[in-house]
Amino acid sequence: MAGGGRTSARSRIKPAADANDIDDSPRNAKRNLKARKDRSRDHNYIRIFDVNLKVMLGMSAFAFLVILFLIRHLVNPAEEARRPRVVTPFPAPKVMDLPQFQGEHRESLYWGTYRPHVYLGIRARTPQSLIAGLMWIAVKDGRYLMRHVCQDSDELSTYGWTHHNGRDFGHQVLVDQDLMLTTSFLKSKVDGCGYGGDWAVRIDVQSKQSKWNEDTTHLFFYMADEDGNALSLSRDFDIHEDSILVSGSRMDVGGWQLHLKSMQNNLEVHFAGFKTNHIHNLSDLVQQNLGSQARKFGRLQLSDTSDDSPNILVFQISAQIPFKIDIAFVSGNVSQSSRVEERVRSLTGTILTGQLREKQREFDAKYEKSFNLADMIDSESLNVGKAALGNLLGGIGYFYGQSKISLPRDPNPGDHDNLISYWPAELYTAVPSRPFFPRGFLWDEGFHQLLIWRWDVHICLDIIGHWLDLMNVDGWIPREQILGAEALSKVPEEFVPQHPTNGNPPTLFLVLREITHSLKEKRFDATESEEISSFLERAFVRLEAWFQWFNTTQLGKDRSSYYWHGRDSTTTRELNAKTLSSGLDDYPRASHPSEDERHLDLRCWMYLAADCMHSIAELFDKDNKPRKQDYGTTAKQLSDFEILNQMHFDYAYGAYFDFGNHTEKVRLSWKEKKVGHNYATRELVRAVLERPELRLVPHVGYVSLFPFMGKLIPPGSWILEKQLDLISNQSILWTDYGLRSLAKTSSLYMKRNTEHDPPYWRGPIWMNFNYLILSALHHYSNEDGPYRDRARAIYNDLRGNLIRNVVLNYHQTGFLWEQYDQKKGKGKGTRPFTGWTSLVVLIMAEAYGET
Repeated sequence: MAGGGRTSARSRIKPAADANDIDDSPRNAKRNLKARKDRSRDHNYIRIFDVNLKVMLGMSAFAFLVILFLIRHLVNPAEEARRPRVVTPFPAPKVMDLPQFQGEHRESLYWGTYRPHVYLGIRARTPQSLIAGLMWIAVKDGRYLMRHVCQDSDELSTYGWTHHNGRDFGHQVLVDQDLMLTTSFLKSKVDGCGYGGDWAVRIDVQSKQSKWNEDTTHLFFYMADEDGNALSLSRDFDIHEDSILVSGSRMDVGGWQLHLKSMQNNLEVHFAGFKTNHIHNLSDLVQQNLGSQARKFGRLQLSDTSDDSPNILVFQISAQIPFKIDIAFVSGNVSQSSRVEERVRSLTGTILTGQLREKQREFDAKYEKSFNLADMIDSESLNVGKAALGNLLGGIGYFYGQSKISLPRDPNPGDHDNLISYWPAELYTAVPSRPFFPRGFLWDEGFHQLLIWRWDVHICLDIIGHWLDLMNVDGWIPREQILGAEALSKVPEEFVPQHPTNGNPPTLFLVLREITHSLKEKRFDATESEEISSFLERAFVRLEAWFQWFNTTQLGKDRSSYYWHGRDSTTTRELNAKTLSSGLDDYPRASHPSEDERHLDLRCWMYLAADCMHSIAELFDKDNKPRKQDYGTTAKQLSDFEILNQMHFDYAYGAYFDFGNHTEKVRLSWKEKKVGHNYATRELVRAVLERPELRLVPHVGYVSLFPFMGKLIPPGSWILEKQLDLISNQSILWTDYGLRSLAKTSSLYMKRNTEHDPPYWRGPIWMNFNYLILSALHHYSNEDGPYRDRARAIYNDLRGNLIRNVVLNYHQTGFLWEQYDQKKGKGKGTRPFTGWTSLVVLIMAEAYGET
């Protein structure tokens, strides 16, 4: 289609030869002579007309401006009116346009391991990037299996970045059956480099068992240009002489080359070139090529052929174990071969070895400086902490695309097209889990940044700035960001649309409050302080809009009450209608969703947001100016202990609860259903055995502890003692591995929500809330009051249990997990999950950012 469009456009233009060729025929000469004579005769008229022409040009220019004005103010508003508000960007300067995110900062982060969904993937922070990546072939039960995209079904014993600084260095270990690969990444900036500098990858292949040595292993390293630029293959490469594999040119980095170096003499290299826009299907293309070659020739190697003008080149590098290869990318001035060779030497061999060792030493030193752990924990725990941080930073990704937004269905019969695209946008963000959730999640990101800002506040602000720039005119941010073909390829179609009525916990205020407090305490140097102040001032208008979105769309019937919108009040399949927007999916809420609900967790999130906004406003004296919202007053209202207790506290039980239209007598039961030709089948449906009534919802769990986590309970109150009772009681929340998400006494404890939905937030242990609970225990253990010593004792026991269990699981399984079993402490859910589970580092460091 694009090609046809270009052809059509070109056919409407007169050929250049017709326009520029000079016709020297006698007939034309006569015609030109006559024209010159005519112009000579009318010379005086031309002079007079020339004066009038200036006037006419002036009038024309004025008319043109009038027309532009009319177009801008009459036509554009009509177009804007037709554009739904939900896909209209927020009308304020972008946070990412601040000077601090340009220049050296932007270039320093240009290249990175920004493709977290593959085992090793490199790209630039630009919409249409040059990308690189690694595949390899594993052998299991006599079958050849391609490894490329991170997935649980590959059953790797372990994989993840054990060290990564988020900028220019990373070291990763992958164990696949008896094959052990280590991949190292390094960036370099020297004279003559293209934008973003050069980079290198080292791949070291070993066998865990000596009997596998000398077996042949097949690696595949590829380069692909998302912009469709053709790559040039070096057909006569010799890794000991001319090491160029492929080269090309781009607007961003200029000319570039990819070099392969190795000390091995037994390397065998083959290639295949493809021309396609569907880079996310690259695994399939490679496997098809290999399969064809195997069927034709009985050998496992690429075809050594290429499509015309390929934008993807894949190189198969085969050798006997053990072996090591270095791959160097150089860009910019690549015309001087001697200088290029020098740059390649500095990125390979013994020089690369020395640089990688130095970078690892720098990482270890910065880790110690940032978290002060050397004297607090054992060496095993120390290494697990490094891996948690490393894989969180190594999992940061860059994405570009358009979210799909679900609009209310058109009442017109037959009209089912209720999806609309958000504007094209970029997102630089950490991800919860590389195999399962390799994309941005709004509420997860606040927890990620609690760790990242302590490591590199510039990266943290960059990430938050990208998220805030995704805000629409109403102050809404889509909670799950599925941007680009690679991200879409990992998500089932039904989960792609985002719903503009649904929010997500505003956890970014957790980290913004900590940063603001540290700024006031003068914990940053002068340059950092200035940049953080500029960031907060630019971001303030967007944070206000975000706050107002919650404060209007999620408001409850009663003053100072809120409830999560988006629950399904018509469901007949769910035991308890999910509250996906809360982040706590199947955590028990009122049995019958309604506008009468009061959600305790959202009320406390709103207190956090108001308190943070008040703190930021104080920095710029904004609270002394007339505003729609007095954040200090709002924070006081939401922290009013008497009002909180009136709305959410059960004095008989001694616990805080949600409020809503509720009955405990709900269950799932099997019901026979006729389908097709009276074929009988069974399904689980919800049965309600008594009429619901407005009441507190009696389920003790993480939601019950939100006032405690928010430190809203006075240290001398008897209610604090009740919270400590709930936390420390083994029959309710306490386990030897951390605190359960839902009490054993709950009627929905470990109950399935549907036939196909096992319990998620109904018992398992989650690190993010255990961290917030530890933070509160630490706070109360340092406050004067009758429960200070008890809070300290519970804090020490809980902290020890969490660290011990996470470290034990890591050494037993090779991974950090999404959640942990409340009975035996075993890792559950997705793995590796170095999103908020990486908060174990802050638990080790006892870093809670208390204000």
